[in-house]
Amino acid sequence: MGDTNVECPVAQHCASQGCDKIVTSRLACPKCVKLGLPPSYFCTQECFRANYADHNKMHKLAQQIAQARASQKSSGGGGGSSSSISNSGRSGRGNSASDSHNGAAGTDSSCTSISTSTTLTATMTPSILKEVPTVPIPGMKPGTSGLRKKVEVWQGLKEVEEGGVMYEHYVENFIQSLIDTAKASNGGKMLDTIIVAGDGRYFNNEAIQTICHVLAGNGVSNIWVPKGGIMSTPAVSAAIRRRDGGAAQGGIVLTASHNPGGPGEDFGIKYNEAFGQPAGEEFTDALYQRSLEIQSFKTITSEEDNGTLPYMDLDASIGTEYKLTDTSTVTIIDPFDSYLDALKSCFDFEKLKEFGKRDGFKILYDGMHGAGGPFARRVLVEELDLPESSLMRCNPLPDFGKCHPDPNLTYADSLVKKMGLQSDGSSSPSISDISTLPALGAANDGDGDRNLIAGAQCFVTPSDSLAIICDNWEAIPHFAEAGGPKGVARSMPSSAALDVVAKARGIPCFSTPTGWKFFGNLMGSKEMFGKEDYTPFLCGEESFGTGSDHIREKDGLWAVLAWMSILMNANENVEIGEPLIGVKDIVTKHWEKYGRHFYCRYDYEAVESDAANKVMDLIRESFVNGNSSEVPVDKSGIKLTNGVEFGYTDPVDGSETSNQGLILNFQYPSGDTARVIFRLSGTGSAGATIRMYLERFEKDSSKHNEAAPVALKKLADRALALVKMAELTGRDSPTVIT
Repeated sequence: MGDTNVECPVAQHCASQGCDKIVTSRLACPKCVKLGLPPSYFCTQECFRANYADHNKMHKLAQQIAQARASQKSSGGGGGSSSSISNSGRSGRGNSASDSHNGAAGTDSSCTSISTSTTLTATMTPSILKEVPTVPIPGMKPGTSGLRKKVEVWQGLKEVEEGGVMYEHYVENFIQSLIDTAKASNGGKMLDTIIVAGDGRYFNNEAIQTICHVLAGNGVSNIWVPKGGIMSTPAVSAAIRRRDGGAAQGGIVLTASHNPGGPGEDFGIKYNEAFGQPAGEEFTDALYQRSLEIQSFKTITSEEDNGTLPYMDLDASIGTEYKLTDTSTVTIIDPFDSYLDALKSCFDFEKLKEFGKRDGFKILYDGMHGAGGPFARRVLVEELDLPESSLMRCNPLPDFGKCHPDPNLTYADSLVKKMGLQSDGSSSPSISDISTLPALGAANDGDGDRNLIAGAQCFVTPSDSLAIICDNWEAIPHFAEAGGPKGVARSMPSSAALDVVAKARGIPCFSTPTGWKFFGNLMGSKEMFGKEDYTPFLCGEESFGTGSDHIREKDGLWAVLAWMSILMNANENVEIGEPLIGVKDIVTKHWEKYGRHFYCRYDYEAVESDAANKVMDLIRESFVNGNSSEVPVDKSGIKLTNGVEFGYTDPVDGSETSNQGLILNFQYPSGDTARVIFRLSGTGSAGATIRMYLERFEKDSSKHNEAAPVALKKLADRALALVKMAELTGRDSPTVIT
């Protein structure tokens, strides 16, 4: 560190990755000082030297930004660029090209009043195509929604689980495998237009830069990146379908959805195909196979090939173009416009705006510091004129503010308390006046596609929410104008509440495996396959996902507007000054009409994979393939009637999907039926998550007010004992109950 003496203004962590020591010394990186960057402080010379190779990447990016700005200034182009280098985080632990990387779609103040500018062409350092030798990397098999690993694996800083080896070019290998697969599925022709966007989690913008380089190296002509690099998953689907008449042929989405972000946490990449739908199993299987064969990846580098890479300022003005090669251009696009168009095709914004002004109506929306926050502000505050106080945690953060961005009763606890609820979804006894509570509460996850819905002292389970939306389709213009949904669907583990409503309303109903791609086939039955048209379509899953055919993804904000529309319709004849009909009134009335499906889910997270497989093997061998009638009844009186393994034949394309969940069916002494489902989740990045889903139907309205976890406790105890959960996993209790 030489003789550099720069006073450390306040105690802070050492800038070395993995070092948690507090620095109060004057040991600052001399090159940072020379380049005019805010100083990075290190605890010792040894720490500085050990981390320098990684820390030096920031210096290179700073130099590239300076060169780009100088070129833009001399050419008069690139106006509005606001890229910055910040050392406020630790070296190598954030989006080092811009720690304030959220841009127009990322901060509380910067996502208001976005307008499309004229095209600005930013002058780039000349680049050349380069093919880099590589080796296949094991374990790149996408799950139900993309490939998720610890972020350090993607960064090349941590060994992969399969083989214990670090791979420097993990991102490049995966994207090359993806683009090769996309090209093959496009008849051998390279895709012309692709969107690249992420949920803003740690490593988001660095990965976007790398992905754009690989796409340019492969000859993709138009690469669209949202201003700030951040876009919710629903917004990406909308942009694929709507922007420039649906010109995009796919979208690469950087997200690990509801999983935590930040150093040591999760990062992921998923792919959406030409209709905006998540890639199907045929595509993901081919991608995985290609990842086992790959021997090189294509990218671009500087003309001098000195290790520096072309840099794009993702915070540049909308419409700015970066010509990476003679045939490939990155364009900064508006994150909001296509998505807003999609929502306006479903709902009456003017009427919702008027309803939002009524006394007694107040909404509270928890963005959980994810990508959905700026979109909530754009819609709820800017379009519907709701007050800024309607939003909480709507500024995206790389680590989601240290929270787990999963909108359930456990992780959205701040919202849950503000809605007058306890952690099990029951009413809090400390609330004496519910009129002080918001009328509608909602939360979304890291990438904005999931939702939690609550009213004043009323938690609405995702399965109930889906059924109630179905039964109140007249309140939603998208459905009402077509005379109702032409099809509805739920994931198999979701409760059968939807089935009961669909049967009563005469709507075709489907039960599919978990994964939105299965809904995509049903929504696209006519559009993609020339078969029966099920649109307008309504679908959802118990894991807090709800959506329609306006896009081909689940959509957290859509669900909120659907509930706001239902409340508006329910209060149409309520006189001004009279108490409004609330969420709890609507839910209670629904149960009285159809009965209540008590429902909850136990999650056992990060279970050792071998132990998780032993649980599933026991269920399959003893209760699915074995003789369930021989299982004795315990003191609860709850009898196991049979076991089934769920498989699915797609009614649209005929594809078959097996091993989608183990179902144990039970009967209570009263004759009432119940079921318990066990699945291994494919959404984690380490170990395995065992999900246990509990459902019991209750017609007697006098028993409807019991909290679901309480009503299902005996059923849970019975099932857990049968599958020897504690014995095989060492877990005495679930990580989360929702």
